Amino acid sequence: MAIIERIDSPADLKRLSRPEIDVLASEIREALVEACAKNGGHLGPNLGVVELTLALHRVLDAPKDKIVWDVSHQVYVQKILTGRRTRLNTIRKGGGLSGFAMRSESEYDCFGAGHASTSISAGLGMVAARELAGTDETVVAIIGDGALTGGLAYEALNNAGQLKSNFIVILNDNEMSIAPNVGAIDRYLASLRSKPFFNAAREKAKDFLGHMPFGELGRKALSTAEEAAMRFVSSEPKAAVIFEELGLRYVGPIDGHDYDTLVDVLSNVRKIPGPVLLHVKTIKGKGFEPAELDKRTFHGVGPFELENGKIEFKPGARPTFSEAFGEALSTLADRDKRVIGITAAMPDGTKLSKFAKRHPDRYFDVGIAEAHAVCFAAGAATAGLKPVVAIYSTFLQRAYDQIVHDVVIQNLPVVFCMDRAGVAGDDGPTHMGLYDIAYMRTLPFMTIMAPRTEDELGPMLEHALTLPGPSAIRYPRGNSQGNHLEAPAPIVQGRAEVLRRGEGVAILALGNTCDIALDAYDAIGAGEPKPTVVNMRFVRPLDETLLLELAQTHHRFVTLEEHSLMGGFGSAVCEFGADRGLQVTIERIGVPSVLIQHDKQPNQRATFGLSGESLAARVRATMEAASTR
Repeated sequence: MAIIERIDSPADLKRLSRPEIDVLASEIREALVEACAKNGGHLGPNLGVVELTLALHRVLDAPKDKIVWDVSHQVYVQKILTGRRTRLNTIRKGGGLSGFAMRSESEYDCFGAGHASTSISAGLGMVAARELAGTDETVVAIIGDGALTGGLAYEALNNAGQLKSNFIVILNDNEMSIAPNVGAIDRYLASLRSKPFFNAAREKAKDFLGHMPFGELGRKALSTAEEAAMRFVSSEPKAAVIFEELGLRYVGPIDGHDYDTLVDVLSNVRKIPGPVLLHVKTIKGKGFEPAELDKRTFHGVGPFELENGKIEFKPGARPTFSEAFGEALSTLADRDKRVIGITAAMPDGTKLSKFAKRHPDRYFDVGIAEAHAVCFAAGAATAGLKPVVAIYSTFLQRAYDQIVHDVVIQNLPVVFCMDRAGVAGDDGPTHMGLYDIAYMRTLPFMTIMAPRTEDELGPMLEHALTLPGPSAIRYPRGNSQGNHLEAPAPIVQGRAEVLRRGEGVAILALGNTCDIALDAYDAIGAGEPKPTVVNMRFVRPLDETLLLELAQTHHRFVTLEEHSLMGGFGSAVCEFGADRGLQVTIERIGVPSVLIQHDKQPNQRATFGLSGESLAARVRATMEAASTR
């Protein structure tokens, strides 16, 4: 029997002999590669934390002790060790294991996450609860070096230094987020990596000076001498003391793949009073050569060939909305030198990587710092530039105050390109882009658009860059289905496009749901009454003229949106209808106020009636009911 088959809880891990640990680590890596080859997933991050996870669960007593993972896409190893091993092949599939930590899935997942820079704050909250309860559990927060570009992490570190409670922060340093890390923090961590004996040198200096019979002045001298010792091992002034100046004891860096060292150091840092930052150096993709060589691709990868890591390429596949955005922005920037592109550590996902190659001097990756990205864009706009901020809808939530305070109140021409708007597929509830219309459409001056096809995205972006105030374009993950590719009509502010003329029922479709509306139109037979199909294009401003016209000739509006029904596009139409006293029934189809779990996008859409077949049935029933009155 393989050793991995004997592991159903951390207690089983603690019973293994030292040689068996190495075998288990190898078997875990094999299981990870096999599962991700089949389902896709965050392979690289998990391969990099195998020994770290084994050491944590060997030393700690989870779930009593709390292990908080930042982002948490690297918890596959923990899932294997905590009773979920036999379900690993269901990872990210409908009804299967989540690809992230999820409190409802296991008591070992003490804090759910999907966004970066949260673990230190969450862990510190658990520390406060422990102190109030008078208990003695250990709390450990693991954060990647990429997540240290997020300001929330420093807010938490600052608070940890102030509270001075026992708390362990593990910096998992693999020099990557998804793309390579950027900025001064990355350079700073590089200086720490180059000084592997830093902590030892400091301890020797402190040990020697600590035995001298100094009074108050001597203790001040001791502090100065300690700093001098730190400077001795680093050529940059105070290069290695930023965490200590925040009030945390710094230990490291240590080899994150040396199990014995990890166990020894973890066992000892638990005894250090106050907050401690343990710097652990790991290799993303460790143990699977394709993942080590191509860290960006294998961070979050689709299915691949198990033997060699080859990813199947399907020639002739339609470009995605993201790819259409990257090409359109690059082309528009060719013509206008004021256009700049901004991303928050997602150049590949947003496809700003293409823009970066063509216009490197006008490309800005600010790290995992969405709030900064938006405020940065606002500042650039005041100086005459035309900033385009490309951020996933779910991540832009993190910058709402900056959208309101820095962009909207000053009515600045910042363009927000909200990728992954709508259902997000196998990433689950933390990545659903279902709320952006609701949090954007209440804001003064804001224009909100949604293209129905990739071909319409470019003209919308060009239009947005001509507007005097802020605008947002939302588009989904992946591509349109490709069945309805008529050339788009010119974009005019606040004007919709009638795609099909019918009677009785008007389907008001937003963005990619136009495909669903056209599928329903085609599914209704030639001898049956057909609905009118409208590509609404704009959530704000609505095409009020067209809505008033349609209300005179149709008895029902059906709104379609891949967004929350509360506060969404359909709500905007209902508000307009109520304000104008329209004598038309309005039926809304979208996502109710529920959390959508991980699954394939078509399955997620079908659950809420967002399919051509379902819509056609609803339109038929409405038409039949109207004809019998």
